[in-house]
Amino acid sequence: MRRTLVLVSLAVTSMVALAFLIPLALTVREIARDRALTTAERQASALGPVLVVTEDPAALERAVASTQAGAAGRMTVHMPDGGLVPKNPREDDGARPEQLTEAGRRGRSYTARVDGGYALLQPVSLDAGRTAVVEVFLPDEDLSRGVWKAWLVMTTVAAALVAGSVAVADRLGARMIRSTRRLAEAAGAFGDGELSVRIEPDGPPELVEAGLAFNAMADHVVQLLSAEREMAADLSHRLRTPSPRSASTSRRSGTGTSPTRPARPSTGSSARSTRSSGRSGGPPAGATATRPRCCATGSRSGPSSPRTRGAPAS
Repeated sequence: MRRTLVLVSLAVTSMVALAFLIPLALTVREIARDRALTTAERQASALGPVLVVTEDPAALERAVASTQAGAAGRMTVHMPDGGLVPKNPREDDGARPEQLTEAGRRGRSYTARVDGGYALLQPVSLDAGRTAVVEVFLPDEDLSRGVWKAWLVMTTVAAALVAGSVAVADRLGARMIRSTRRLAEAAGAFGDGELSVRIEPDGPPELVEAGLAFNAMADHVVQLLSAEREMAADLSHRLRTPSPRSASTSRRSGTGTSPTRPARPSTGSSARSTRSSGRSGGPPAGATATRPRCCATGSRSGPSSPRTRGAPAS
C-alpha cells in the first residue's frame, strides 16, 4: 500500500509537472528568440537616420561601430551601388543577393536563414528611389541565450516538486500502514485471549474511527463475558443450595402417605358412600354386582327343553 501511494503520487506529480514544464520551455525559447530579434532590429533602425543624412563611408563606419552588433562585427550596410560598410565585413557568409532583393521589395525588416544563424535585413529608403539594406547577423547562440539555464532551473524546480510530493506520499503511507498494523496486532491479541488490549487511535480519520470501534467492541465483549460468569456462578449456587420454599415443600410431602402404599378409606367415608348408593338404588361404591343364581345356572346349563302337552311322563 505504501509503495502504491508513492507510485501514484510520482505519476500524478510528474504528469502535472510535464504539463506545465513543456509549454513553459517552449515559451522561454520563443521569448529569447524574440528578444534577440527585437534588439537587432532596434540597432539596425538606429542607422536609418544616418543613411538619410550622409552616405560617407567613414561616418557610416563610425555609426556602425557605435552599436553593439557593429562593435562585435556583426553589422553590415549594403549600399545601393554595391558597396559595403565597413569594408572588412565578418568572415561568415552574409545574406545572399536574392535575400537582399526580397528585403528591399518588402520594404520592412526581414529575417533570413544564413549559415550559423539568422540575418536581420532592415531596408532604408534613400533619395532617387534607392534602397540601402542594413544587415545584422544573429548567431544561433544569441537566439537561445539563457534558454538552457531557464530550462535547467524549471527542470530542477519540477524535480524538487516531484520529490517533495513523493516524500509526503511516503510519509502518509507509512503513517497509515503503522496505524493499520497496530490495529491488526491488537485484533490478533484480542482474539488470542488478551481481553485488556486496547489501541490509541491515530492516523487518517477512517482508521481513527476503526480504532474507536475496536475499543468499544472490546469493552462490550468484556462486559458480556463478565455478565456470563456472574450468571453461571449464581446458577451453580442455586443448584447447590435449595431455597426455603422447596425445603418446606419437601417436609410437607414427607409427612403424608407413602406413594407406594394406597390409603384406606375412612369409616365415615364408607358409610356416606353406602347411604348414597342406597338412595340411588345402585350398589354401594366399591361393591361388585352379583347375578341371580338361576340366571347363573341357566347360563351354565343352557335353556330347558319344552315339554309336549298331554304326553305322559316317562
